[in-house]
This record gives sequence, C-alpha cells and structure tokens, in this order.
Amino acid sequence: MTITVIIPVLNEAKNIAGLVRYVHLNGGQAVQEVLVVDGGSTDDTVAEAQGAGARVIRCAVQSRAAQMNAGAREARGQVLYFVHADALPPATFVSDIQETFEAGFKMGCYRYRFDSPRFLLKINAYFNRFDALSCQGGDKTFFLHREIFAEFGGYDEYYTIMEEYDFLRRALKRYRLRTIPKYAVVSARKYEQNGWLRVQLANIVVFNLFLLGAAPARMKRIYKKLIRNW
Repeated sequence: MTITVIIPVLNEAKNIAGLVRYVHLNGGQAVQEVLVVDGGSTDDTVAEAQGAGARVIRCAVQSRAAQMNAGAREARGQVLYFVHADALPPATFVSDIQETFEAGFKMGCYRYRFDSPRFLLKINAYFNRFDALSCQGGDKTFFLHREIFAEFGGYDEYYTIMEEYDFLRRALKRYRLRTIPKYAVVSARKYEQNGWLRVQLANIVVFNLFLLGAAPARMKRIYKKLIRNW
C-alpha cells in the first residue's frame, strides 16, 4: 500500500513545514509523497513546504475542492489521504489506514480533538465520533482508495465551501465510512479568534443552508461575515 498525503494550503507558513516533516517521519516508506497544493499564498508557505520535503503544486483556483482535486490528479499513491494544514494525524496513521481497508472499508477518517483545554471544545470534539453527516468535516482527516475518489468524480468544485460534506453525502450512499477511535489534533485558532459561540453559530447556519441547497457563494459570503481570518 502506498499513500499520497494531500494538503491544501493558503498562507500556512507557520504550520506547513512541521506537518510535512511529521508525515514523512511517521509515514515511512508507505508515504510515497506529500503534495502541498497552494492556492496562491502570499507568505513563505511554498518555500517552507519544499524545504520540508513536500512537492508543491500551484493551483490557479483558491478553493479547497479545486486544490484537493489538483493534488489527486498528480497523486501516484494507491491511497489518497487529505489532511488540513492545521491538523496533525495520529503517528500510527499508516497502520490505521491499512487495518481499515483490511476490515473491508473503502473510506476512513479519525475523531479529532483541539489543541486547547477549553471545556466547550472538548464537548465539540466528543460529537465527531459519530457517523452522521453533521459530524463530519475535513478536520477528521479523510482517506480512501484513489479509485473510489475517481468513481465519484472527486470533489465537486461547485462547492467552494462544504466540499467534504458534499462528497461524503454522495459516497455514503454506496460505501461505509470508518471513524477510527483515535484522535487527530486540530488547531483551535478559529475559536480563539472568534469565540466559541460565534463559530458554532456560523457552523450551524452554513450546514443548514447546505442541506437546503443554498448556493455555495451565498454560504461562503455568510461564513466570511461571521468568521474572522477565514
């Protein structure tokens, strides 16, 4: 089994080198490559990623769906593993992915916890162990066989927000998702900058707009109004 780790980025110079080195260190020979897909960073993200051993792909479209699709097109691994720049997978991710596929699953992810001791964030993290669509999201770090990704046409680039929810909404009609009972560690910076209540409100509003079929441009506009530095 070979794995391509795909990391979509925009101005992540502070985080990206550490993440790339961590993935290489713990992935060993199973990680065929780490692809950092840049959406037009204006800081030192590209140089930091390359210096840490990643291959950088420049994407003309500043959208996670487009960036992750660009990475998938360039991937050489049998498995695609999508990791956000502010998320750190468990060190055992290679053996966890292997065990997931050996158990008959085609897709998988982790639970996650925040790098903060705040009680309200611990409550948030508790609910991401469940398989309901509302409990999903890219912070869980998502992996699957590349042929399954191709079967569904990858991420729908119409969704400039909520792209992972859209993909899983389609894929879960055919395949089971295993949520591994281990934890990725995710930055709490969005909550620290905006406050817990504000982020929760933004998440609830946008998720319900998604279920109602609202246009991504509208969802994105509302989210940007509610969340600073998004």
